[in-house]
Amino acid sequence: MGYLKTIGLLTAFMFIAATAAVAEERDPLKTRVPADELADAKAMKNPIPVNDANLAKGKALFEGKGTCFNCHGKAGDGNGPAGAILNPSPRNFTNCKFHKKRKDGELFWVIKNGSAGTGMVSLVPGTITEEEAWTIINYERAFCKKSADE
Repeated sequence: MGYLKTIGLLTAFMFIAATAAVAEERDPLKTRVPADELADAKAMKNPIPVNDANLAKGKALFEGKGTCFNCHGKAGDGNGPAGAILNPSPRNFTNCKFHKKRKDGELFWVIKNGSAGTGMVSLVPGTITEEEAWTIINYERAFCKKSADE
């Protein structure tokens, strides 16, 4: 009986490990903006100042109206409940290397246009406004700071 239980646990562990390996985040440092739109996206500046009030608004939008947490997780690590079925897995916003490589305008472009080959769909203007998208970007950037502080 103990032997069968051990085999069952090992099988379950191998399944979980295999599933996690399949749903890995794709090219975290590669831009998702098409080459012919990249310069314009990089030139866009976030009009929303980073301050405690706006970060609180961004958090509320990320976890509410924007529904970002469903895929990206409340911790921003790409492990949200809906993200578990996506391949590639959702963006991990705790990855500071990603944030150093991407401009705010690139993140805005993806929120507005979606990202081909991923589960990221266009959220502007159907779900959130442009101003709300910029506010969420500020909050997403804070995940890197949180992980660096830990």
